[in-house]
Amino acid sequence: MTTDPDEAVAALCAAVAAYEHGAAEALVEAGADPDRVLPDGTTPLLRAVEGGSPAVVAVLLGDDARLRLPEAERGRLLDAAREWYEEGAAERLRRLTGSAGPADTVWVTDSEYDSVPEITLGGRSVRAGHGAVLTNLEWEFRILAPVAELVARGVRSPRRDHVDQNASLHVLNSRVSAQTWAEAVAFRHDPDPRRRAFVVDVVRYRLWSLSDTAHAGWYEKECNRILTEWEAEETDADVLGRVLDALGETDVPTREAIGLRRAGHPDPGVRRWVPGLLDRFGEPLSPEGRRALRVLCRDGEGVVRASAAGVLAGEEPEGEDLELLPGLLRDPDPEVVRRTAYALGYVARGVPEVAELLVQCLDSADPDVRLSAAHGLAVRNDPRTPEAYARVGPLGPEYQHDHRPGGLLEWRWRNRPDPV
Repeated sequence: MTTDPDEAVAALCAAVAAYEHGAAEALVEAGADPDRVLPDGTTPLLRAVEGGSPAVVAVLLGDDARLRLPEAERGRLLDAAREWYEEGAAERLRRLTGSAGPADTVWVTDSEYDSVPEITLGGRSVRAGHGAVLTNLEWEFRILAPVAELVARGVRSPRRDHVDQNASLHVLNSRVSAQTWAEAVAFRHDPDPRRRAFVVDVVRYRLWSLSDTAHAGWYEKECNRILTEWEAEETDADVLGRVLDALGETDVPTREAIGLRRAGHPDPGVRRWVPGLLDRFGEPLSPEGRRALRVLCRDGEGVVRASAAGVLAGEEPEGEDLELLPGLLRDPDPEVVRRTAYALGYVARGVPEVAELLVQCLDSADPDVRLSAAHGLAVRNDPRTPEAYARVGPLGPEYQHDHRPGGLLEWRWRNRPDPV
């Protein structure tokens, strides 16, 4: 790492231009100045704001930006983010470059969980995350944007992983005042289903983010009340599906009744969330819930069958269940097979038919199915476990944090020879 300030800033500007937030963070930590005024009057931080990557902006802002930056510089950053956001990245590029052709747009990962369109036009590229940049700058500088504006930014893109949506969710749930909460959840009555869908995520985010705070009990009751009332009123299938998905993460006493009522909904986007409502958090399925799951396992839509199979196959099999399982493991939809094999790895240790089904899964062309089968045999302490893992084959880097490959080591530990 260079110790020359000019070289450090030049390297930081290069990292900003390449959207290498990891490299930018290392350079800032090593002393590169994000506020250094460059020959063109900009700063590395201003260039990051104009570049539209919230991840890059965050590492250049640091933890002390509000105190570090003069008011005029904070205003310049806010104005730049707002102008790019309001005009739109493609339109702004077209004006700056004079290019009349179509923009080339690809979706890229900006941070671990967020995605953003990267737009190239006239030989210049930017990331269209200026809404998130603006939202984050306002929050950093202690500016409380109107709730309606944060909601509008959150729904500008239909993608739920867009950086703009996630930034709005984060800030809305970081503002724990009763007024902000009331204004936000009031949008569940908005005529635009996009805004209603966004509010479902506001409610879910509140449940997650405040689980260990002093307000947790009140918000849990409030969120459960809102979701339960909302489910009975919602008419848009996409929004209703999101409400059911959120209800599946709660313990409201009517969750199973809601699931049974919605099991025959005409939209598969609604039916896919019913199994999660019938799951009783480790308690045995009710007879009504089990019957409904069996029907959903035969649904005409693969996404519904996969959801139902993931719940039913995770229960101790009863009667008709053992007749359903072989068909689910031969389903034409690969996700149905994966969910079934995965769930089978944790139940029915005393049912030999299930162990034999897992052995048959070792013939699958899908390595994920073979891995679930091997892990399921290891859980049962089956003597065929080493052979099963040998048949799994090599696994890619996406399995580095998966617990299933460790099943073989655990099996060997349990079956190690007694010391002499």
